[in-house]
Amino acid sequence: MTTHPSLTQIDRYAAGDPALDEPGVWAIEVHLEDCADCRARLAGSTTVASRAVIDQVALVLDREIATAPAPARRGRSWSVLRHRWFVGTLLPWLAMTGTVLVCAALLGALWVGLPSLVLLIAPLAPLPGVAVAWHRRADPAWELIATTPAAGLTMLLRRTAAVLAFVIPALAVVGAGTGLSLALMLLPCLAFTAATLLLGTLVGVRRAAIGLIAVWTLAVIAPSVIAARLPVVLSAQSARSWALATVLLTIMALLRVNGFRRLSHHE
Repeated sequence: MTTHPSLTQIDRYAAGDPALDEPGVWAIEVHLEDCADCRARLAGSTTVASRAVIDQVALVLDREIATAPAPARRGRSWSVLRHRWFVGTLLPWLAMTGTVLVCAALLGALWVGLPSLVLLIAPLAPLPGVAVAWHRRADPAWELIATTPAAGLTMLLRRTAAVLAFVIPALAVVGAGTGLSLALMLLPCLAFTAATLLLGTLVGVRRAAIGLIAVWTLAVIAPSVIAARLPVVLSAQSARSWALATVLLTIMALLRVNGFRRLSHHE
């Protein structure tokens, strides 16, 4: 409706005149959404009986609101921490990561001559959690969060930090029990995390994590277990290379910040 409805039409609409056809009702309602003057006319067109019903409903609502018990206060700080930095579906994956690390340490202790499985799988330790941290099937509130300013890089980095906050201490504890170099465990771990985020801007974080896990397993873990020796990429001299790779991959991921706004298209 491009013109204002007449007072007669508004009176008929307010009275619920059954003779007013459905297209006419729809046109009036659409016009009322944008026209304050016509809404004021509609308010003045209500009958005495209608106003009495509205007053009665308002009185009942005021009475119920006044007598209603105060809502229980929730722990806001925990709620903010849980929704911004963590998602409950990460727990099984983090538990699985911890279990795998412990099993790898036990196998290394029981199987003489086997290269350190903990060192071999350390780069992959955070990747399952990072893959789940921002994925529509893992987060019940994904559709809601994806439309907010918190989506994209900010949310992904927060939840990735939550994953690393679990994985890094777990690696440190397991490494301390096996006498492994902490730098050789943590630096590849951080480098693979940065690589996952970088590739995630192109193919999605989940696909990037799965791809890196598959490539590392086939190209490094399997040959190392078969040959019963650690690869050159995990030698003591490789720590500086891993540190440099971590820095470069992190910078590249940050330069690709706009790609994180389109993560939903890749997941």
